[in-house]
Amino acid sequence: DGNRLILREGANDLVTIELNGNGTVEPLLASAAYTERNAELSPDGNWVAYESDESEQFEVYVRPFPNVDEGRWQISTEGGNQPVWARSGEELFFRNLDGALMGVPVETGGTFTPGNANVLVTEPYFTGDGVLWGRTYDASPDGQRFLVIKNENGDAGVDAPHIVLVQNWSEELQN
Repeated sequence: DGNRLILREGANDLVTIELNGNGTVEPLLASAAYTERNAELSPDGNWVAYESDESEQFEVYVRPFPNVDEGRWQISTEGGNQPVWARSGEELFFRNLDGALMGVPVETGGTFTPGNANVLVTEPYFTGDGVLWGRTYDASPDGQRFLVIKNENGDAGVDAPHIVLVQNWSEELQN
């Protein structure tokens, strides 16, 4: 509804911040034992996908939003991170541990029902580390294409190209 923003607080927790009013910060998913990060709200605003290491490796989960304690569904089964919803709300994308993009059909009516994960893209591309970079890809509005950063050497784990931004360069010319 545009009244709250979901943020990662510190390295381990997800919180919401109220945008209208006094900016109240409230815990959304906060566990001393696990890391929850990279939250993505569904297009209808009723579900939040995120990654957590509660199973000893990062997996993608979905919970109802904002009442996250009313259910939890594990989407990935052999490791997953960086979830993103298709704009239709009928599919959830994520990366597996090999960096491949996966797609899971979902039903988000009154209840949440995930389908089986399918490999969509296997070609190596920049994945970042998930911690500092967050999500390093996006889905097109129709969910049929992805925007990714391609590595020239094909190594998905290398650093992304750097951009150097020089501000006030005209002042440097005068000196």
